[in-house]
Amino acid sequence: MSNATYELKAETRERVGKGSSRELRRNGLIPAVIYGDKQTPISIALSTKEVTRHIHAGGFMTTVATIDVNGEKIQVLPKDYQLDPVRDFTMHVDFLRVSKNSVVTVEVPVHFENEDKSAAIKNGGVLNVVRHTIELVVPANAIPEAITVDLSGLSKIGDGIHISDITLPENATLTITDRDFTVATIAAPDVLTAEEEEGTPAGEAAGDAASEGNAE
Repeated sequence: MSNATYELKAETRERVGKGSSRELRRNGLIPAVIYGDKQTPISIALSTKEVTRHIHAGGFMTTVATIDVNGEKIQVLPKDYQLDPVRDFTMHVDFLRVSKNSVVTVEVPVHFENEDKSAAIKNGGVLNVVRHTIELVVPANAIPEAITVDLSGLSKIGDGIHISDITLPENATLTITDRDFTVATIAAPDVLTAEEEEGTPAGEAAGDAASEGNAE
């Protein structure tokens, strides 16, 4: 299940635009918008400190929150946020209004367990993560915090985990339904070493693998 919900206090914004946004940020606030549920979007201002704290706590994009807008309590799910590329503080947040019957599309992180029980990894194989998140369609009130993948059954180099090997949370469906895509593989350590010697950082190698996985 998703993380515990939380509440944020907000005030409506009468003025919008870059000038207004800069003024808000100088006063310790950030501009945000609540939209969706076939209602008129609401422009609001939130405490920068409070929002940033919840972003850094983890699970921000998969946790339904309540925003108190001048006394009206609105249930929302964060859909997007922008960080300042230099100073790493929150610049803007978009929230989707949700109700008890809402169904939403979310990117759910993938967590791996039992690496120490995988014969392939014990024998020197390296876990190559192809997908760090999986996009699901789920009820807004039942968003999973993560999808857990058991690695204990991977016994040899080249073994992999496909989405068909994973039990999805109840009431969750995939947005990708036309192929059995790869989530992770066990790579030979000399393959990664060779890539690094040729000047390709391991992170980029993993990214290439992810691109190939997406192109399946």
